[in-house]
Amino acid sequence: MYYSMCVYNLSDCCSCCKRLRSLKRGTPASKETIRWKRSFGLYTIVHLALFSMVLVANALPPVIRVGAIFTEDEREGSVESAFKYAIYRINKEKILLPNTQLVYDIEYVPRDDSFRTTKKVCRQLEAGVQAIFGPSDPLLASHVQSICEAFDIPHIEARIDLEVSVKEFSINLYPSQNIMNLAYRDLMMYLNWTKVAIIYEEDYGLFKQQDLIHSSAEMRTEMYIRQANPETYRQVLRAIRQKEIYKIIVDTNPTNIKKFFRSILQLQMNDHRYHYMFTTFDLETYDLEDFRYNSVNITAFRLVDVGSKRYQDIIDQMQKLQHSGLDLINGVPYIQTESALMFDSVYAFAHGLKQLDSSHTLTFKNLSCNSDRVWSDGLSLYNYINSAAVDGLTGKVNFIEGRRNKFKIDILKLKQEVIQKVGFWQPDVGVNISDPTAFYDSNIANITLIVMTREERPYVMVKEDANITGNARFEGFCIDLLKAIAQQVGFQYKIELVPDNMYGVYIPETNSWNGIVQELMERRADLAVASMTINYARESVIDFTKPFMNLGIGILFKISDRAQTKFFSFMNPLAIEIWFYIAFGYILVSMCIWIVARLSPMEWVRSKPACTMACDHMLRKIRKANNAYDHFELKFIENPTNNGTHKNDDKNDANDVIDVDLGDNSDSDDTLELETVQNSFTLKNSFWFAIGALMQQGADLYPRATSTRIVGGCWFFFCLIIISSYTANLAAFLTVERMITPIESAADLADQTEIQYGTLEGGSTMTFFRDSKIGIYQKMWRYMENRKTSVFVKTYEDGIKRVMEGNYAFLMESTMLDYAVQRDCNLTQIGGLLDSKGYGIATPKGSPWRDKISLAILELQEKGIIQILYDKWWKNTGDVCNRDDKSKESKANALGVENIGGVFVVLLCGLALAVVVAIFEFCWNSKKNLHTDNQSLCSEMAEELRFAMHCQGSKSKQRPALKRDCLKCAPGSTYVPTNVTMPNMGVHYNYFN
Repeated sequence: MYYSMCVYNLSDCCSCCKRLRSLKRGTPASKETIRWKRSFGLYTIVHLALFSMVLVANALPPVIRVGAIFTEDEREGSVESAFKYAIYRINKEKILLPNTQLVYDIEYVPRDDSFRTTKKVCRQLEAGVQAIFGPSDPLLASHVQSICEAFDIPHIEARIDLEVSVKEFSINLYPSQNIMNLAYRDLMMYLNWTKVAIIYEEDYGLFKQQDLIHSSAEMRTEMYIRQANPETYRQVLRAIRQKEIYKIIVDTNPTNIKKFFRSILQLQMNDHRYHYMFTTFDLETYDLEDFRYNSVNITAFRLVDVGSKRYQDIIDQMQKLQHSGLDLINGVPYIQTESALMFDSVYAFAHGLKQLDSSHTLTFKNLSCNSDRVWSDGLSLYNYINSAAVDGLTGKVNFIEGRRNKFKIDILKLKQEVIQKVGFWQPDVGVNISDPTAFYDSNIANITLIVMTREERPYVMVKEDANITGNARFEGFCIDLLKAIAQQVGFQYKIELVPDNMYGVYIPETNSWNGIVQELMERRADLAVASMTINYARESVIDFTKPFMNLGIGILFKISDRAQTKFFSFMNPLAIEIWFYIAFGYILVSMCIWIVARLSPMEWVRSKPACTMACDHMLRKIRKANNAYDHFELKFIENPTNNGTHKNDDKNDANDVIDVDLGDNSDSDDTLELETVQNSFTLKNSFWFAIGALMQQGADLYPRATSTRIVGGCWFFFCLIIISSYTANLAAFLTVERMITPIESAADLADQTEIQYGTLEGGSTMTFFRDSKIGIYQKMWRYMENRKTSVFVKTYEDGIKRVMEGNYAFLMESTMLDYAVQRDCNLTQIGGLLDSKGYGIATPKGSPWRDKISLAILELQEKGIIQILYDKWWKNTGDVCNRDDKSKESKANALGVENIGGVFVVLLCGLALAVVVAIFEFCWNSKKNLHTDNQSLCSEMAEELRFAMHCQGSKSKQRPALKRDCLKCAPGSTYVPTNVTMPNMGVHYNYFN
């Protein structure tokens, strides 16, 4: 009502002012003007009086009482001191409440005594308290909260509250447990804890950690939960040690932490393998002297912002008080979390009063538990406190529905003999680690790292000597590399083989990892030195150094046995249809050239008469014309003169004329005309000409006409191309030893099912195909997954053995593939690499060894040490297959009978056919001469055979038939009628009676 009156009067005042400004200067004052001035003066006096009344009505009371409930064991403790000091500081500063003094009303109650607590709270309500702080006991706090809720009194707490439901008139500065469970979960995920033990002490401890337990499936974490008390600490810890659990969350009563520390030391569970996470915010207030000189990992959280300027200022001021309630840590004053929360809660209450002071009137009347009357302004004060924003000792304080929602907690780690801040956590940010090396201190003297590995030739091999122990049992590329790195970085190590003999692959069915990756995630190992591939899945849960070797996935396959050589393999360079086409072309060209030669006049030429033909022909003519059958002599004149009866002229017709002069015994001169033109391209000669050109041997014939030359030229060109192509391809087929494989690439593997293929089980190669988005690789993975029992192998040796057995292709990493191929010349790599990746040394997340080892690897690569080690174990082991010598030997070998024996078969067949044809001709000719010689067939064949086998010089053959007809003929002459003249020769004959 006062606020509305003020607004109304102020509006009237503003209107009056406007009227006053509207009067013109220098205008004579009229009665109306004088009357208005008097009215304005009265309004001003009334308005000032009302305004002063409003200020007095809206002001906070000069004294505000606040109540506090503490348990008997907290009397004069640090929490009570912080409560008193906060009120003292607010009253002294007079910044938040300049006109109001806060007065506290403290009551002490026994723990678990709700009756006395109720009576004490009722007394404080009757005394006029406007807010109640505490108590810290959960049971008593629930009773106090219910009373405050019934009377609309703000109840301010600084304790753990497990109830998730919203409570009216309740404000709690302690972070809610469900948010703290998120902090525990995020840090566990950052540290890759996969096997964790949770030790709780209070009965409600299991309920307190339920959100964390339920998230174990999401985190892929196995949890072992046990309740313990000081009497059972050692028993529980011993059971955890037997289960080989090294990550432990400790949620015990802060008063019993020292006893828990003693149990750890007694069981010697304080080496570098163990990591303890304490839920208390005040771990640094405890004496950690016994843990500062070993490598145990201890992590905790801190809510108090000890680095803020406000914290240092408050510490300095509290030290001046006689009873400050401060704790001393190594001589340095420190405010515990509960004390800091109580301090901040008082300031949150003061900020709420300040905001209420500017807009509301706070009135209070004494309340009674025997009455149902509530405080009318309690809800307004609660809302203002709930909307307050305070920069306190525990950071920024904000509330939503009475719960703190925005805060930052520091992450502490025992490091270098002191516990230090290594990062922070916020609900909206998560884990933010500023010093990752803190979770793995590498500066501890005489530390021995556990190096996990897997036996794999030639990287890691176990010596056969049973008398050798320790690291000397192992040899190989990775062992030598580890020695070089250890000398350069400076650490001791112990080599162990992974129990399940697996590198590590994520198993979706169990939401877990196996192999070396699991050992590193659970920090049972510090390093992993093996042929371990760097990939995304592994990098998300462990760390890798820089790669010391680059590689990819290749296909190992057995070289196919050399195909059995065919006897007629010389025909392979040309397809069977080409051979048929060549034969058809040969017949076609032969027939074509025969026909064209018969039609072309240029192919008909004059020829010299043969002796036998001339004698036989002319004798028949002469005998018929003259009835002269007596002995005569023929003489052939090579160069006839003009005296003869015939004149040889090249310009004459194509007919040769033989003039025969019968001398005195003839009644008249007779002239005998003989046609002696000849065509060389008979049918047989045409086929012989074509085959001679095809075989590039030529023939005794040559075309004269343009048409026949065109046919011959085209056939020559055809033969040139065919023979050249055949020769080149024959060299490729017979000289080069080709490695013929049924597959040439991964696509060939995917498109067939006869040849099986697989990978190493549990390796990165299997993960590559399982997670690939490429269609071919997805198809290959489906094939392998459907035949899981038959295509996957446990070791590389098993895979190589299956390849040697045949009908199997092994998908493996190229380095191992090169090692296998160089030792067995029957193995080969098919195609190129399917991907590109590298081998690296694996470490747990946040390990400081990663960067140091990465630098060492880079230095070893620059010096060539790694290449030297590679050559040592890959090329210089004495069991390498010398492929160069084998290749040279293969190239130097001459072609054998199995390669070109078919040519000899063709030659022999041709010779045999020629002999058969010759015998046939011999028999046919003997039978033809049978009637002329009047002999038997056998006698004729014998006589012809004796003449054919006569080997005395190269005499010309004289037919016996001619000798009988011309008894006086001698070689080089015969008897013919005199004065016979023939072309290009002279013939003179004489009669003898």
